[in-house]
Amino acid sequence: MVRIMVYCLNSMGRSLVMTVFGESHGEVVGVILDGCPAGLTLSPEDIQKEVDKRRPSGELSTFRVEADRVEFKSGVFRGRTTGAPICMVVRNLDVDSTIYEEFRFKPRPGHADYPAFVRYGGFNDYRGGGIFSGRITVAYVMAGAIAKKLISKIGIEVYAHTVQIGRVKLEREVSLEELRTKVYSSRVRCVDPNVSEEMERVVLEAAAKSDSVGGVVEGLAFNVPAGLGDPLFGSIDGDIAHLLFNIPAVKAVEFGAGVKAASMMGSEFNDQYVYRDDKVETLTNNSGGVLGGLSNGMPIVVRAYFKPTPSIAKRQKTIDLFKKENTFIEIKGRHDPCVVPRAVPVVEACLAFAIADHCLTLGLIPKVFENA
Repeated sequence: MVRIMVYCLNSMGRSLVMTVFGESHGEVVGVILDGCPAGLTLSPEDIQKEVDKRRPSGELSTFRVEADRVEFKSGVFRGRTTGAPICMVVRNLDVDSTIYEEFRFKPRPGHADYPAFVRYGGFNDYRGGGIFSGRITVAYVMAGAIAKKLISKIGIEVYAHTVQIGRVKLEREVSLEELRTKVYSSRVRCVDPNVSEEMERVVLEAAAKSDSVGGVVEGLAFNVPAGLGDPLFGSIDGDIAHLLFNIPAVKAVEFGAGVKAASMMGSEFNDQYVYRDDKVETLTNNSGGVLGGLSNGMPIVVRAYFKPTPSIAKRQKTIDLFKKENTFIEIKGRHDPCVVPRAVPVVEACLAFAIADHCLTLGLIPKVFENA
C-alpha cells in the first residue's frame, strides 16, 4: 500500500489526518480528525480536560478568557467513535475586534501581518492575527487529546513541561512521576516549585515593563516502540518538528542533546547499547530517542523554543501600507506576556499526534476497538 503524507495547507497526517479551521476572532475554531479507528470510547470530557490545560492563568496570561466548551459535530455516536471524520469545535465568545482596525494597514512588528497581507492581497482576516494566532492551537489540543487516548492503548505516555522562561532554567532532569503529577500544579507549568517561582517573577516583571519574554517547552514520550518513522522524508523526528514549527512563536526545535551535540566528541555523544531485563536500552539518550529518523525505543525528548510574545505595549516603528509611509505603533489589547505556559499542552498534543499517526500507519493500533 502506498502511504502519502498529507501536507495540504491546513491538513497534516498519513493515517491520522488533522485539518484545522477557524480564525482568532471568527465564530469558531475547530478540527476535523480523519482516520481515527471506530469503537474508541470518547466523550466531550476526554477532550475538555486537555483543552482546559491551555486556558489563561491570571495575570501571567491574556485577559481574554474563552470558555472553550468542546462540541462534537460528527464522528462520535453513543460514546464511541464511528470511524467517520470527527469534527470538534470551540466557540469564540470573548472577542473585541475594534482595536485591530487601526492595525489593518500597520503591520505589527514580530507578527505575520505583513507577509500575510502580501500573500493574500490584503483579504486575510487581520483580527487578532486570524489564522496566524495562537488561538488556533486549541484545535491542535483537541486532536492531540484523541491521539493521546489512542497511544495510551499500547502503553505510550506523552508529557510536556516548561524548562526555561527568559534566563531562568530548570537545570535538572525530571522524573516520570513529576511529569504525571506536578506540571499543572504550577502556573508556569514547571515541576520544580522554586524554579517555578522564579519563572513567574520573570513573566510579571516583563508585563510590568509593557514587554514580553520567551522560553522553552520540553516534550517527552515514554514506551515508544523502536522502528517508528519512514525515512527519508517521513521521519518521526521530521514529522514531530513539522508540527511543532506550526505552533505560532516556535523558532527552533531540538532533540536530545540538540545543539550541544555540535560541541561534543563522538565518544561523549554516542548512546551505548545494553540489555536490561532482555530489553534493549542505551546508557544515555543524547539522540533523544531517534536515530536515522526512526525511534530507537528510548524516550523521545524534544524541545521547542518560543520567541517573546510580539504584542507589546511599547512604542515601535512600523509602516503604513495604505499611505506608504513610516509610522509608529503601540499595540493595545489582551495578550500573554509569555506564551510558554499555555504552549505546554500544545507541544504535548503535537508530539502525541505525530506518534499516533506513525503507530496507526504501522498497524500498531487496532483499526477497530471492540473493548476500548
